[in-house]
Amino acid sequence: MTLSIRNQLPGTVTEVHPGEVMATVRIRLDGGQDLMAAITLEAVEQLGLAPDSRVRALVKSTEIALASRGVEGLSIRNQLPGAIVQLVQGGAMASVKISVPGGELTAVITRDAAEDLGLFVGGDVIALIKSTEVSLATA
Repeated sequence: MTLSIRNQLPGTVTEVHPGEVMATVRIRLDGGQDLMAAITLEAVEQLGLAPDSRVRALVKSTEIALASRGVEGLSIRNQLPGAIVQLVQGGAMASVKISVPGGELTAVITRDAAEDLGLFVGGDVIALIKSTEVSLATA
């Protein structure tokens, strides 16, 4: 299957914490970072997720926020540091490609936000991803 989701990071499930309806799944990405996904319990069961399962974490580019430095006191669990390798600014939106250990992420943010953050190729950023915005696919 081919997907329009460009952000696909491979990793291995390290923990699954089931709840009544949803489960949290901790993934160790191949680049060494930890990522948390909150998915339905039904999806966990259908995918057969358990520790040591190989997965791909999928995140739409519009669901990634950027920060110019680490953020504390925030409910967003996934904060992946990286460096900007490409910045394309359109009339209203900007596409930011970020090199992170083990791969690349693309974030689409407003042009105003990119300008306010002072983003530039070679600059460091933190990709912020809510765990509810991470989908999982088995490898």
